[in-house]
Amino acid sequence: MTTVKAFIRTGKKDTFANIRFRLSDGRNIQLFHTSELLVKPSMWDEKKEQYKAKAIIPVHCKSREEFYKNVTDRKNLLLQLYTTHKIENSEQLNQYVDEYLNPEKYNTDSSVLCLYDRFSNYINQSFKDGIFGEGRKRHYDVLLRELNRFLIINDLCDIKPIDFTNEKLILFRDFLLNEYTFVDKYRGLYTEMTVRNTPTAPRGQNTVATKLKKMQAFFNELESNDELPVSPFRKLGKQRKAVMMKEQYDEPICLTKNEFIKIQNTDVSVVLQETKDAFLLQCSLGCRIGDFQSLSFDNLNIEGDIYFIHYLPRKTMKENDTRTEVRTPLIPFALEIIKKYKFQFPILRYVSGERGYNEKIKKLLEYCKIDRMVAVFNEATNKNEYKPLYEMASSKLARKTHVDLMNKVQIDKYVAGLHAKNSDAVDRYTNIGIKERFILMCAAFGCE
Repeated sequence: MTTVKAFIRTGKKDTFANIRFRLSDGRNIQLFHTSELLVKPSMWDEKKEQYKAKAIIPVHCKSREEFYKNVTDRKNLLLQLYTTHKIENSEQLNQYVDEYLNPEKYNTDSSVLCLYDRFSNYINQSFKDGIFGEGRKRHYDVLLRELNRFLIINDLCDIKPIDFTNEKLILFRDFLLNEYTFVDKYRGLYTEMTVRNTPTAPRGQNTVATKLKKMQAFFNELESNDELPVSPFRKLGKQRKAVMMKEQYDEPICLTKNEFIKIQNTDVSVVLQETKDAFLLQCSLGCRIGDFQSLSFDNLNIEGDIYFIHYLPRKTMKENDTRTEVRTPLIPFALEIIKKYKFQFPILRYVSGERGYNEKIKKLLEYCKIDRMVAVFNEATNKNEYKPLYEMASSKLARKTHVDLMNKVQIDKYVAGLHAKNSDAVDRYTNIGIKERFILMCAAFGCE
């Protein structure tokens, strides 16, 4: 029986080490592969081949779910390559792995690649070069799978980028809008998708427009590399392109100061207490859910007598040339929550789903009677629908609320009239320290 085991080999406990894989097939075959995946020995559970249950994961490391997936995917890849090819030694195994992970190195002529392969290369190379962060790459990977389904359904699997005309681009846009209509007829293309991810209704215009802008960036690069004479987006015409790429958004929804204080002062059941504390803390920090999940005592510091959180935002880390950290003071109630939970919030293990953090935020706000009616545009009827705020709540509401409350306690920096609107000079002249931020936050959130 062929098995693959993940392990590390190093004597330095505080230095990141590469995860190695050993493929065994009976007693006589032992193949080894050293991956680019990194882990600290102090965090590694050798028996379970994963992070230790109580390991504190640094902010720049992969989340548990992503880390486990990477390890599992690499194991499956090694098994797949071993069964597909007649591999006799570790050198051959590593060669096949490199060819699979870095196809652009072995494709000397990009013009002979079909659209799917060329788009896949573009995604992987952009991620490797730091143009994409991990979050954006995941969105591109989803688009790549959608493109693949479109090409299969329309018998265009071998089409080259140069043959993907503006007419076919319009067909692809219609497919993205109405993919749900193809699910029953082409059930085999959707068997591996979860129920949640399987299309069941038309996609929104904003969603499709965002996907098309990603495709446009890809074709722009082909055009700039002289792989195409002209991008199909340039042949759409101004009016059609404006309609296809148009994005419209509802008015931002966030809590008012009184609503935030109402949640703070409402006694809730034991079931909702952890959700309430986590949500209030996230509102006070204003960080994205991915950053919020990864916070630990490593992100805590003190300046003078004021505690603050500092971290590098994951979403923009690769585009952040100066590696500038976000530094957010901890107002009194936020510090108390951290002392109470020590950054351990079990509710944050799952964000989506019926029992996830987002759903429990809705139940929390409903219990606190945060039922102000807010407008939500219905694309099917082209009319605004009004729903209670708690139905629209999620972890994003915490970030929006933080930004809105903080914005309302700051004087417009252009009021003095010394510089024109959008002048960069104002930002260069201004430096708000931790103490000043702390004072503003206390005012924003109604703290002493």
